[in-house]
This record gives sequence, structure tokens and C-alpha cells, in this order.
Amino acid sequence: MTETSSVDGPSFWCGTERVVNGIAQELCTLDDGVAWFTGLTPARRQEVLQETTGYVMQAHITAADGHAGVAQSGVKPTANPAVMICMNPPRYGFSSLPADEHIKAFRVLVSVFAVADTRRRQTHCKGTCTHTWHNLSR
Repeated sequence: MTETSSVDGPSFWCGTERVVNGIAQELCTLDDGVAWFTGLTPARRQEVLQETTGYVMQAHITAADGHAGVAQSGVKPTANPAVMICMNPPRYGFSSLPADEHIKAFRVLVSVFAVADTRRRQTHCKGTCTHTWHNLSR
């Protein structure tokens, strides 16, 4: 998943970055992302969880983002990934969770990222954004 594609000129990574940002921008559904994720090998799933964790960290999630994302994820708030993301500060060892927790972790991470990234697109980047990953629909 290291091939690149052109989105309005600049090089943009395919794979995880595109799926996660596509869900955040409502260009595809969380269920579409989960279907993509479940088709990956267990090792690649761990890599995707690590990559997605990085995106969540870069989005500077708040406690409110964590709780709202968990509510949107379809994962019980008492599940390990939900508890981890809502801790203060959040815990980010999602790729170290048992394999049977990976789908829940992906759902939580992507949902929390979507909440935080939407907030940032509406505040920090509103009207002037040149971030390639914020402009997938162009």
C-alpha cells in the first residue's frame, strides 16, 4: 500500500491515509473502512492501527472528541479500545491489543479521528486549507 496517486497535483498516499481521511470526510462509510481493514493480513492490521494512531495523535484529540468518536464507532464504551482512547491522557497501544480487539480498535480510532479532524477542518483550516488530506473530494 505504498503506491501514490495524484489528488489535485500533489502526491498522496493510498491505503490507510486515504481510507481514514475518506471516512472522516464522509466519502465512504465506517463499514466500508472496516471491510477494507478486515481484508488485510494480521501483520498489516497492526501496521494500520499504528498509522491510524499517528493520525489521531496529529489531530490533537480532546476528551470530548474521544467520547463522541466512541459513541459513533458502534463499539461499547467499556471495550478496551474505547476505554483507552477516553483516558486522560489517551493510551495509544492499540496495535498491541489481542487480534480479536483489532476491528474494535480500528472502529474507535477512525471514529475519533473523524470527530477531531472535522473539528479542525471547521476551525483551523476553514476556507484556507491546502492540506491534500483535507481535500479528497476535489
